[in-house]
This record gives sequence, structure tokens and C-alpha cells, in this order.
Amino acid sequence: MPLKKRALDPAAFNQNAKLPFSLRLKDFDAAMQDVYDFFYDVNKLLLGKGLHRLDDMLRPAAMSGLLSDMLTASMAKHSRVLVENKHFNGHPDLVVQGRYANNSTASGTDGVEIKSTRKKGGAVDTHGGRDQWMCVFVYATDHKTEPARDRAPMRFTEVYLGEVKVSEFRNNPRGTLGTKTSTLGATGIKKLRSNWIYLSK
Repeated sequence: MPLKKRALDPAAFNQNAKLPFSLRLKDFDAAMQDVYDFFYDVNKLLLGKGLHRLDDMLRPAAMSGLLSDMLTASMAKHSRVLVENKHFNGHPDLVVQGRYANNSTASGTDGVEIKSTRKKGGAVDTHGGRDQWMCVFVYATDHKTEPARDRAPMRFTEVYLGEVKVSEFRNNPRGTLGTKTSTLGATGIKKLRSNWIYLSK
């Protein structure tokens, strides 16, 4: 079966979504399509050499990290107001152009944090609760179809964007070697899901 090129569903976008910082639905559309195009090009090359798809090579955490970085860069490219935070591991990932010196801040408030996860509903782990605009891209991958070269390409199924508060996060229990994480509680996740950007079956 030839490799398929993934496309977004125009009808899956929420025309009534609340969009801060002059964001547009087409910014999300373009960013996700950039990711689809990248995976198509890379997987076409890999399969042509008899190698595994990138989707199959990457562990879930690495895949989520790669997608978050790619979406951040692409959203910055298409957005009218937001740019990438130049501070290494700074927060948020996207900041308002010119709001911080050199567009760099370790912990800012004006911008959008980008997350990606395979968890339906967008309940993604973070390194700590903050007052923030948080955008969560939910994606699905096919690791079951055989033979592997017939597997469906990665696709985005849900996108949420919400302004959440520290009080709406819950701290997750951890072992002695675990990293402290926080996840939106019931109130916070309800708020996030109420402002959905993209929902595809």
C-alpha cells in the first residue's frame, strides 16, 4: 500500500473558539499541516530505504516532545503576534513579540504553552501548575496494523486551548526516583475542553 499523505478536516475546526493573542484557526491548520507534511516526507524516505517509519522509531515521550517542538516553531511562523521563547526551557513556549527582552523569559505570563499527548481529552502532565494559556494537541498513532508499511500515518484528533489557573491543577504522586508533575483537575480540564479548537473522529 502506498504511503498516504494526511490532510486535516476543515469541518472539524470550531469557528466559535476563543482565540487570544490574535491567533487564527488557520494558524493551527497550517501548523498541523506542516507536521503532516514533515512526517510524510521523512517516512517516504525511510520506507524507501527499507527502514521503519519515524512514528515507529520514536518512544511515546520522544514523539510528544518532537511534536510539541515542531508545533511551537510552526505556530510561531504562522502567528501574527506570537514568537518562540528564546530562553532554553523557558515558559511559555510562545511569547508575545517584544513583550520580553530578546523575546526570552524563564517564566513569563504573556503567551501560550504548547503540549502534545496521546491521551484523549488532553489531560497532559506538566512540570507544575501555572496561571497560563495552555494549548494541547492530541494525536493518534497506528502501531498495530500489519504489515507495518501499511500503517496509517500519525494524525491529530483533538486540539484544546484554555486559560487555566494554578488552583485548577492537581499534583501527581511520585516515587523516590520520579519527577514531580501536575495535571489539570476536573474543573481545569473541563475549562480546557470547553474551548476546543479541533475535534476529528
